[in-house]
Amino acid sequence: MPTTHRTKVAFIGTGIMGAPIAGHILDAGYDLTVNNRTKSKAEGLLAKGAHWADTPAQAAANADVVFTMLGYPADVEDVYLSTDGLVRAAKKGAYLVDLTTSSAQLAKDIHDACEVEDKHAFDCPVTGGDTGAKAGTLTLIVGAKESYAAPVLPILQSFSDKIYYMGGAGKGQTAKLCNQVSLAACMVGYADAMALAEQGGLDVVQTLDMVSHGMGGSVAMERLAPKSLDGDYKPGFLVEHLRKDLGLALAQAEDTDITLPGAETAYTLYDMLYQIGGARLGTQAISLLYQDEATCTAAGLDWSKLDVEDLADEGEKDGHCCGGHGDGCCGGHGEGHGGDGCCGGHHHEDGHCCHHHGDGE
Repeated sequence: MPTTHRTKVAFIGTGIMGAPIAGHILDAGYDLTVNNRTKSKAEGLLAKGAHWADTPAQAAANADVVFTMLGYPADVEDVYLSTDGLVRAAKKGAYLVDLTTSSAQLAKDIHDACEVEDKHAFDCPVTGGDTGAKAGTLTLIVGAKESYAAPVLPILQSFSDKIYYMGGAGKGQTAKLCNQVSLAACMVGYADAMALAEQGGLDVVQTLDMVSHGMGGSVAMERLAPKSLDGDYKPGFLVEHLRKDLGLALAQAEDTDITLPGAETAYTLYDMLYQIGGARLGTQAISLLYQDEATCTAAGLDWSKLDVEDLADEGEKDGHCCGGHGDGCCGGHGEGHGGDGCCGGHHHEDGHCCHHHGDGE
């Protein structure tokens, strides 16, 4: 039986990641109050003994520690900094820990606002996906020094097996974006490899197994490529959230005057997938962009939704086609999509078809 702790914890955002994380906190014996925009997504926690609050402010009112796992920076800003937000609603001395992948500057703003109010806040984005959340083995990326976060360490340990302290407010967010940029490149890499293997007449399963045991392997390939091969696009991590993370990384890169061509490529592809109806699919659905139209349609994608004019304009800027064919999935393999498809038709003068924004070259 878990030990009962006097510490009161509030958890706001009980979705794919938030619900299992909150479950581990509850299992560790903490008094837990939860809030979510859709109450039904918290029913499992309520059945296990968590309390319900109608608003984030009500959830935080008596909590010693408040966790948030939200969708977008705009959600974080509203929940924390609005008139009835957490910065004002939480009690003096409370710790506010944001697990969302969000903006580094916003994390700094929340930290500073809390310190003025005699409260404490730090960004703590996580990595490990829904598998890690369910297993309680997430990696935490803390935007604070170890000493600052020490009072909440036992709670953090209830749902993680590795914690990195990045040293200051917002630095956890920047470090998480480094992870997302690398992850996205790996996703594009394994999707490219699958397409090339298929077109080359190889056994794709055997080929990916070979690659995963060499220098070309990645955790993404190991865990997600099998799902792509099985046609399993259920989300562990949503397309729309990786697209959001890449957008944050590119914005931060622009602010610091650096170019991230790999992230530009990945953003273009995930934005395309988002536009055609893949927002709520798992990130492994990137492999659908290389499939024929029937396979895409069966997975719920609709190429008629693609903003072809915008993509064509970008293609004119950078010399790549990047989706200019309204009837083509990303690599139609020479049939069903006008022959040369979008990405992978192999008929362009420079041998490339895809994927950069005009200013990413």
